[in-house]
Amino acid sequence: MIKQAENATHSDPITRRTLLRTAAAACAVTALPRSSLAAQAFTAGRPALADRRFTSKAVERTIVEVKSKIADPMLAEIFERCLPNTLDTTVYPGMVDGKPDTYVVTGDIDAMWLRDSSAQVWPYLRFAKQDRELAMLIQGIVRRQGRLVLLDPYANSFMRSPADPPLKWAVGDHTKMIPGVGERKWEIDSLCYVVRLAHGYWQATGDGTVFDTEWKAAAWKIVETLREQQRKHGPGPYSFQRSAFAPSDTVPLGGFGNPARPVGMIYSMFRPSDDACTYPLFVPANLFAVKALGWLGELAAGPLGDAKLAAECGALAAEVAAAVEQHGTVNHPQIGKIWAYEVDGYGNTLMMDDANAPGLLSLAYLGCCGVDDPQYKRTRAFVLSDANPYFFQGKAASGVGGPHIGMGYIWPMAITMRALTSNDDREIVACLRVLRNTTAGTGFMHESFQQDDPKDFTRAWFAWANTLFGELILDLAARKPTLLRERMEA
Repeated sequence: MIKQAENATHSDPITRRTLLRTAAAACAVTALPRSSLAAQAFTAGRPALADRRFTSKAVERTIVEVKSKIADPMLAEIFERCLPNTLDTTVYPGMVDGKPDTYVVTGDIDAMWLRDSSAQVWPYLRFAKQDRELAMLIQGIVRRQGRLVLLDPYANSFMRSPADPPLKWAVGDHTKMIPGVGERKWEIDSLCYVVRLAHGYWQATGDGTVFDTEWKAAAWKIVETLREQQRKHGPGPYSFQRSAFAPSDTVPLGGFGNPARPVGMIYSMFRPSDDACTYPLFVPANLFAVKALGWLGELAAGPLGDAKLAAECGALAAEVAAAVEQHGTVNHPQIGKIWAYEVDGYGNTLMMDDANAPGLLSLAYLGCCGVDDPQYKRTRAFVLSDANPYFFQGKAASGVGGPHIGMGYIWPMAITMRALTSNDDREIVACLRVLRNTTAGTGFMHESFQQDDPKDFTRAWFAWANTLFGELILDLAARKPTLLRERMEA
């Protein structure tokens, strides 16, 4: 059962579900009433310097520089807290066999999600070349992720060491649990994020030393797993079931998922929200896979030095792209041709979007298309309208949520993503205003907040949402600096 969202005072989380609880016009994003901000003061901010997990001089210099260019004092303080939050609180750098190794928690859950750990440090890549210690920390994540893929390419999260038991809610799962795995929900994007970070690290630093024999084996395992889950020759080895009240926490039909036609798309049992897919052909993740295979092909042709792998990546990417074009779109009666959220290859489609990335809104952010791509613009208009059942409009804000927390809960991540994929100044400022006004006095982003009452929120410590907000401010400082130089209305 999905409980009501819990705020920071809740002290006894039991499961992840209870723990984690356009071209629409910019005016669709609403702000809190002016009076609600009259005497707002933030609670305690960053940890004391001695208590921070890692400090980057390059990041700290940038915080000072960018903060001085933000006219709105509240927005400036949120930026100062959010950008370094992953480094301040979630990273555990070390060494394995004389090479960097970094374990990363999501925040309030002591486990390393492949997706979250990649996304949490993504905004720091721009500083890696000028900060060697930071580069080594990120290299440590790339190396650890390679080993984790080899441990189990179907797992979404992993524990600090193989000696640790899995996450509490995964102990009784009916699947092939391997020591060191935290939870084993097969999500295409987990592998895509591994590739994204590795390729981004290489592009940012020019360092190819991380791509050793072990990482090459992981690269092959990624391609083999994606091929396997095209299910052309049967369902493959992965299945998953959980004894859970919420249907979205388990997979039907013996753990192999609802039926879908093997049309060349990749099957995914779960979404990036960790909720089960309704139809196994999850379109945003398939588009992300096409992009990730392109990146992996570049790594194969470059530092990995493997022409066969490069060819495999190119062939699979072309096949998946063609399949999505044929089966992953739908003609909306009012909007026109857009991408569907999920399909089954038989003609059935699920029309919605979820706040997590990859989702339909985040496609341009992830590089799967351009922000001016006509089909993306139509899809974005669908997502940010009441045609999307998970676009919520309340007294405090309007924005995208999802079934993971429940109806009426908006995700700051989606509001941030809306601004990152917009060139409209009014829309961006409206997004900034909402993000500034809905931290419930904490000065940090949350997983979600209730559309009418931001004090009712989930996850006081959610590093991905924090650093994504920091990335937005860095993006605007470079792309639209005049928007930051103007003080916003309440």
